[in-house]
Amino acid sequence: MPARAELGSGPELFGIPFDFFLFAATLIGVALFHKHTLRVALTGLAVVTLYKLGFTGFKSGDGLPGLFGHIAHEWVIITNLFGLLVGFALLSNHFERSHLPQLLPRFLPDGWKGAFALLVMIWVMSGFLDNIAAALIGGTLAATLFRRKLHIGYLAAIVAASNAGGAGSVVGDTTTTMMWLDGVSPLDVFHAYIAAAVALVVCGIPAALQQHRYSPIVRDIGAKHPVDWARFAIVLLILVAAILTNVTVNLRFNHLSSAFPFIGVAVWVVIFACAPWRSPQWNLVPEAAKGSVFLLSLVLCASMMPVDKLPPASWQSAFALGFVSSVFDNIPLTALALKQGGYDWGVLAFAVGFGGSMIWFGSSAGVALSNMYPQARSVGLWLRHGWHVPVAYVCGFAALMLTLGWEPHDTHKAATPAAVSKPAATR
Repeated sequence: MPARAELGSGPELFGIPFDFFLFAATLIGVALFHKHTLRVALTGLAVVTLYKLGFTGFKSGDGLPGLFGHIAHEWVIITNLFGLLVGFALLSNHFERSHLPQLLPRFLPDGWKGAFALLVMIWVMSGFLDNIAAALIGGTLAATLFRRKLHIGYLAAIVAASNAGGAGSVVGDTTTTMMWLDGVSPLDVFHAYIAAAVALVVCGIPAALQQHRYSPIVRDIGAKHPVDWARFAIVLLILVAAILTNVTVNLRFNHLSSAFPFIGVAVWVVIFACAPWRSPQWNLVPEAAKGSVFLLSLVLCASMMPVDKLPPASWQSAFALGFVSSVFDNIPLTALALKQGGYDWGVLAFAVGFGGSMIWFGSSAGVALSNMYPQARSVGLWLRHGWHVPVAYVCGFAALMLTLGWEPHDTHKAATPAAVSKPAATR
């Protein structure tokens, strides 16, 4: 028997399923009690779960069987995210202890231009790295350049740069990889870089000025240490393992990608294999795990919402999805858009990718960076000092509309398996 949620029989308020009010209350609690975000998120998850059990059921069925079915559907995504978030925390520490960031000041320009140049580097890195890794590497570089004294507006810009840089690359963000796996051509996503470049400039320059006034680049960073190339090699090995596993398993063996968390496991295999060579700083794991559990609690809450259809595909709906993705996990939003079809995939990639930068927990990159800089865990301060991020989103979206316009692609489902896998051979 289908779940009651699918039959639309759940309680509603003003025509809106009551589930959404519970989720909104959780998000408001996170915003108001930023020092207790984990408790609020776990409480919200428990309340939403109990409500679904008692009143609406799940997409996979009613009661405990429906809950277990839902968990069985989501556990791979959750485990992959947990493995990446905690694993990349150790990666960033390896990178910092390699002492390579100490060489960066000699290559960056003086003043606020140096802070902006770092954002550009993060933007470029995110095009071929996971945006979580790009944000954490950028945060590690910033820790050296600014003696860990970072303005919240600049932290928001680091997250925005990492999300913008991955928007036009099918290996730069989970959502664009989903599009690629579904048959969308990488060329149909690439034009997102028009919006991403404009957004980088619009938010990057004000953020760089904020950071320069708050704490300029430190040219004399004290005693120099020789570069530990072994730790840097471990960083590269972890990144290569994550990227190759993502491309190889998900593209060549897509039928297995939803059955096992290959990417997260691959990252930890490298971490443990390299531990005898250079030991990670294991005491970072508990705090990184707490931040990861927080994000995953929100992801699970979002996955239980009765979002079974989107508005008709248009530039207006894509624009709105950017704001929605700041509080609602962009993975199910992207999956629904792919199922619906008719979107301009480059526009959608920028919207759901960059949109999550507007709030610190709106993207996994933001949560990962907030583990490194806990002062960022305030929605009020993020919105106040990171005001340039939503402005950049609007400007980037407008630039894309004015240059290329809305050009929906609705034929990718007709692609043959050979055509879908062809980009991997030409990369």
